[in-house]
Amino acid sequence: MNERFALMLDGAGGAVSVDLDGPIPAPAEGGFLWVHVMQAAGTSAEWLAALGGDGLVEAALMAEETRPRCTVLDETVLMNLRGVNLNPGAQPEDMVSMRIWAGARQIVTVTRRQVQALGDLRTRSEAGKAPASPAELIARLALRLADRAEPVVAELNERIDDLEEQVAAGHTMPLRTALADIRRVSIVLRRYMFPQRDALSTLEIEELPWIGRAERSSLREATERVTRLAEELDAIRDRAQVVHDHMMDARAEQMNRQMLLLSVVAAIFLPLGLITGLLGINVGGMPGATSPHAFWIVSGGLLAVGALLLFLFARLGWLRSR
Repeated sequence: MNERFALMLDGAGGAVSVDLDGPIPAPAEGGFLWVHVMQAAGTSAEWLAALGGDGLVEAALMAEETRPRCTVLDETVLMNLRGVNLNPGAQPEDMVSMRIWAGARQIVTVTRRQVQALGDLRTRSEAGKAPASPAELIARLALRLADRAEPVVAELNERIDDLEEQVAAGHTMPLRTALADIRRVSIVLRRYMFPQRDALSTLEIEELPWIGRAERSSLREATERVTRLAEELDAIRDRAQVVHDHMMDARAEQMNRQMLLLSVVAAIFLPLGLITGLLGINVGGMPGATSPHAFWIVSGGLLAVGALLLFLFARLGWLRSR
């Protein structure tokens, strides 16, 4: 897998495709070059040398594992962003990474898998609605990534709403797997949202000459969108914990009721067993041993004792607790 494209953006909304196999022209005044490469891990990055990238830039763009970050190198910046994985057959929480190297006259993006947000931006650029600067391109990418993540977060909210309704209705045990999945997804997404917010915030406050006031405003908007998503994921995680606690409380209450039932049964039959045990000992002088009515008298006495115990437990409130 080694797909790539290049667009020469004029800074006024226009974009022209550039052949990377030939000489790359210098951007016009006010314009910049956008190069994107989707490259598999372990493959060569010889193309990067033609764009002025050194070993440090290559190591950052070709890294195996990345987390959202923003690092300034002289007049350029290295960034890593993350987006939900919306590719067919993939799990959204298996987030795709986007590596960025940007300067005043060019921006390079590198991915390992298809990123739909990047495809959206390319389509709009080729339709005459291209970003005016590399900083605006980064801000638009971050906003597109947030747009793609919002439906996933909204679905998590709906799922936790359904679980809360079912738990309130008394259905708890079959929901443990669904709750665990929601907690897992929210934790994974949150793990990248907060660093992504910090990366965008860092780029916004850096004193780079190619980041103007309009671009800083766009970056601030992207930062706020990512912050809102991270806060929603925090709320989902907290709500999932509340639902989990409710389920555990319901389970503990059910176990307590069962233990109370067993205790009541044991408390009733313990004295009855003691009486029958005493009457069953094989010694002389047992009262009623020769009486034909002794069995029925003893049985009636046991029933009376059992009824008395039931009445006593009812007065103590044990039976109502069930």
